[in-house]
Amino acid sequence: MQTEPLLIGIDGGATKVSAWEIAYNESDSTFSLGNVNSTKSYREISGYIPDFKPVDINIQLKERDTKINCTSEELQQAKVYVEACSLAINEIVKKTGRNTVLLGIGMPGLKTNDKRGIAVVANGPRMTDYSDMLEKRLKSLDIDLAHPVDHLGSDADYCGIGENYSQEGLFRNFTDAYYLGGGTGVADAMKLNGELVTFDNSKDWIAKTWEMKSIEGISLERVTSVSGIQKTYAELAGKTIEELNSKNIYPLQISDLAKDGDKAAIKTYQIVNQNLALLLYERIVTLNKGWHKLFDFVNPNKPELTQEHPYRKKVFDVIVIGQRLGELFDYKTGAEIVKKPVLDMLNDLIQNSDILSDNVKSHYQNPDNIIKTSKLREAPALGAGIDAFLSIHE
Repeated sequence: MQTEPLLIGIDGGATKVSAWEIAYNESDSTFSLGNVNSTKSYREISGYIPDFKPVDINIQLKERDTKINCTSEELQQAKVYVEACSLAINEIVKKTGRNTVLLGIGMPGLKTNDKRGIAVVANGPRMTDYSDMLEKRLKSLDIDLAHPVDHLGSDADYCGIGENYSQEGLFRNFTDAYYLGGGTGVADAMKLNGELVTFDNSKDWIAKTWEMKSIEGISLERVTSVSGIQKTYAELAGKTIEELNSKNIYPLQISDLAKDGDKAAIKTYQIVNQNLALLLYERIVTLNKGWHKLFDFVNPNKPELTQEHPYRKKVFDVIVIGQRLGELFDYKTGAEIVKKPVLDMLNDLIQNSDILSDNVKSHYQNPDNIIKTSKLREAPALGAGIDAFLSIHE
């Protein structure tokens, strides 16, 4: 009897890579995190460039359509990213004693045409041959791949897959759902008519969070992600990110400071809460009534979105707040400083809307019943492993 390969899900973030053993539960066809995981910070890998600056995003987008010219710094940083991933995988292999692996990999950024590399990325190097490099490195470590890396997935899509197929997933029991995850960046995912629907396949009628401008005129991702919250506070408080990190001041602690009367912390969450509430309102409106220009786009040349789409008139059964943004909502002070104000503002926007019908307003009458926080902290890694499994079993 052939033994199933070791299933590993990879979440390749902006500062580190997380690898998890993924378990398939045959009794109910769900998945869960295994007992073994490994996290490698890029910073700890030899050759890491600490002051690396990504190529201007407009140049990246232009070169994506012509020829991608990776800089020497990008090539060097790419080696670091691949080495971190290979070491994380190797650690899981050593701990489990299983040498044949099946990999699912989630990475931020726009992928190359063959889906095996990164063509455009906001917070890191372009890595056009990432999968090739990783496969060669794993071979040198005597790790056998059950299948070559089929594609690099979206960490956002993988959050949706994790929520839909995990034992603890909040998409599982609902037909229409939206997921907003906040960490270094922001992840958007949807389930509509009982099926996972990617934002990439819906780009003519709905925009990703990072594509929209906040009230302040910068990317919504910059003010709603957990790293963005910390950056906003640093600017308002006149401190550096390094200084905050050294004192372990992150969004949870910033909510504590806000409760204690820290003016910069209070202002930070006023900005965050207004934008979060408006973002969730935009999602509700766009699903039900189509795009209504509630936000401008970061890219002024982005084509206008259509109001027509296959899911008009629908409402979300559940809106899931995930990753570290979900932790902030669940944190005792965060619930008071962030979650409650966001839900109150969202309720005001919905009930006073001149776009939504009375029936829709009634559905969302109590946002606390619709908005749930995810317990899947490692949803992207879980979703990556699930995607790899499904790709060879379906």
